[in-house]
Amino acid sequence: MAGEPTASPVVTDITVGGMTCAACVRRVEKKLAGLEGVTATVNLATGLARVSHPVRVAPEDLVTAVERAGYRAALPVPPEEGSDAEQTDRDDTEARRERERLLVTALLAVPVMVLSMVPALQFRNWQWLCFVLAAPVVVWSAWPFHIRALRGLRHSSATMDTLVSLGVAASFSWSLYALFLGGAGEPGMRMSFSLVPSASQGMAHLYLEAAVSVPLFVLTGRFLEARAKRGTGAALRSLAELAAKRVSVRDEHGERWIPIEQLRVGQVFLVRPGERVATDGRVAEGRSAVDLSLVTGESEPVEVSPGSALVGGAVNEGGLLLVTATAVGAGTQLARITRLVTEAQAGKARAQRLADAVAGVFVPVVLAIAVTVLGFWLGAGADPQAALTACVAVLVVACPCALGLATPTALMAATGRGAQLGVLVSGPQTLEALQHVDTVVLDKTGTLTAGHMTVARVTALPGSLGREEVVRLAAAVEQGSEHPIGRAVVAYARRTLTAGPLPDVSDFTATPGHGISGRADGHAVDVGAPDGKLPRALAKALAAAEEDAHTPVLVKVDGRPKALIAVGDPLRPDAYRAVDRLRRLGIRPVLATGDRGAPADAVAAALRIDEVHARCTPEGKAELVRELKERGARVAVVGDGVNDAAALAAADLGIAMGSGTDVAIGAADLTLARGDIDALGDAVRLARRTLGTIRVNLAWAFGYNVVTVPLAMVGLLDPMVAAAAMSTSSVLVVANSLRLRGWDPAPARGLGGHGPRGAKAGVR
Repeated sequence: MAGEPTASPVVTDITVGGMTCAACVRRVEKKLAGLEGVTATVNLATGLARVSHPVRVAPEDLVTAVERAGYRAALPVPPEEGSDAEQTDRDDTEARRERERLLVTALLAVPVMVLSMVPALQFRNWQWLCFVLAAPVVVWSAWPFHIRALRGLRHSSATMDTLVSLGVAASFSWSLYALFLGGAGEPGMRMSFSLVPSASQGMAHLYLEAAVSVPLFVLTGRFLEARAKRGTGAALRSLAELAAKRVSVRDEHGERWIPIEQLRVGQVFLVRPGERVATDGRVAEGRSAVDLSLVTGESEPVEVSPGSALVGGAVNEGGLLLVTATAVGAGTQLARITRLVTEAQAGKARAQRLADAVAGVFVPVVLAIAVTVLGFWLGAGADPQAALTACVAVLVVACPCALGLATPTALMAATGRGAQLGVLVSGPQTLEALQHVDTVVLDKTGTLTAGHMTVARVTALPGSLGREEVVRLAAAVEQGSEHPIGRAVVAYARRTLTAGPLPDVSDFTATPGHGISGRADGHAVDVGAPDGKLPRALAKALAAAEEDAHTPVLVKVDGRPKALIAVGDPLRPDAYRAVDRLRRLGIRPVLATGDRGAPADAVAAALRIDEVHARCTPEGKAELVRELKERGARVAVVGDGVNDAAALAAADLGIAMGSGTDVAIGAADLTLARGDIDALGDAVRLARRTLGTIRVNLAWAFGYNVVTVPLAMVGLLDPMVAAAAMSTSSVLVVANSLRLRGWDPAPARGLGGHGPRGAKAGVR
């Protein structure tokens, strides 16, 4: 009916088996897109299809469509206890079978290759021994290629397996003809070998070495690819391994172990020394240091005490902790990180979409070229053996494996490495956008600053009380205040004073707009805004506080000014280095904050930021982003609060602090999980390295075919060499991507960890 809202599409993940190249990916995507309203993105490296479809299209219909394309398909099953171990066992069993198939193939194929390539070793009737050894390789070892080729033929499509199967069948069929009808089976026959094919006398030449080397090299390449692809997903598996299976809870029944699925928000659980925190929570009892490195990338242990927040997956390195669960299951930060990494790895860069489109027509074109080459050579009166050699070489060398692996393997390695460093990307589009960003809009509070008030400086007059006693009295009366400034003074006193507990307070009074007062240890204490004329030392301290954009707090004892406390929101320790790294990376920083002009200017001066926008409303921040984009800038926004969500969504790239609100994180494309602004420089450099790796991979994948196919067409490439080259190209692409796993985020040379001389670290 007109006017009814259109239902949002549903996203379903499907596991696809049997894909071997980019042509397979293209075929599965095309088959799924044939369903009305369905779009799909298929990842060759992960074997995962992410499908967006209307509610009326059932997930089972999607599985059926994939199976009709000739591939295996299944919907993900909910995880159960022990399912991870079962999946690992299945993977190990499959890997063992592939290893055994490769080993048997090598034992049979190597003697055939050696005898065919070294005439001096060719004894009487050697060709018949080679035939006996080659037959199992052609039939049993290459059986998966033949089956998948026939399956594709039934669906009127061709893939890499089609090329391999045809190459093996053509080589072996010619050898059969030569042995039984062409005179090659005569006792005493000798056969020369050359890496560059050449015509031989008669029809006695055998191609058994090509028939066995093609399966051997392709199986070897796939075995190495599988191992390498498992390596690119190592970070995601390590995240999954952080999830606890059982947890020790404490309730009215005492202490007991329960499956993690039974844990509920609000329950108290135990974390013993050396154990992992089972889920997100807040410390109820105990003090310890926890290692968050595998969750946030932060290597230094963090001290926790009652009230401290904990992240599931962290390791308790100290004493016993009692923790109240605040999130379980899919709501935990670890689950969110794992989900973001998985979704990122399911995406595709624009370059990979182009490669898949090319691969979709590549195999049929190669088949046409192979037939044309065979016909041309025969029509030109060439030796039939040379014509067959050129045809088989074209079939084998042109398999588009590398095209399908170029992007997903690099993306898997990069997103996994990013997760280890506390940088979570939502997909390849994020990496592409981050690579081109030239302007970054930074929020102040909570992004460049700590986000909470703290005491920056205390100036006290000499006298009978002394500095420590004045701070002690001020903190005593501030205990009754909920104001951020009061909490900052109390926290400072408890952190720095060596005396005993704070004294009791009587006659406590809070005066709005001024401060608080009370009696402590027999003294009348007033803590509030400075008023009237101050002694020279305190007046000088007041001027310095105003210059630094601190909030000045005057402490009076028995009616006389005794000290001035400067309170502010301090810069994060890494803020100067982070902004300086961005500047060196060619990215211009812009400060936009809802705070007053003085604190904003102080932060900008400390960090050497030229463009400052103070008193920005959420709408004003979004408008600023639009203005920068209209000037031609490619803008990223970094924020951590609800007020940043509109600007994050309006930017070319939204970046949320991991310590920020769920609204900000939800609106962002990239999350800095460790809550460290310096991680932004790591993210930019990782994006540039990843896109560079993808470009190298695709250049190799395309360039390899541009060079080798013409060589095969003119008869300058032996089928055995072609098989080795084809397998090597795929392995090289995966190996190049694996280099991202060890990428070092060390800052550029010359970057120090501290700000310039005189930079004020306590500005608000």
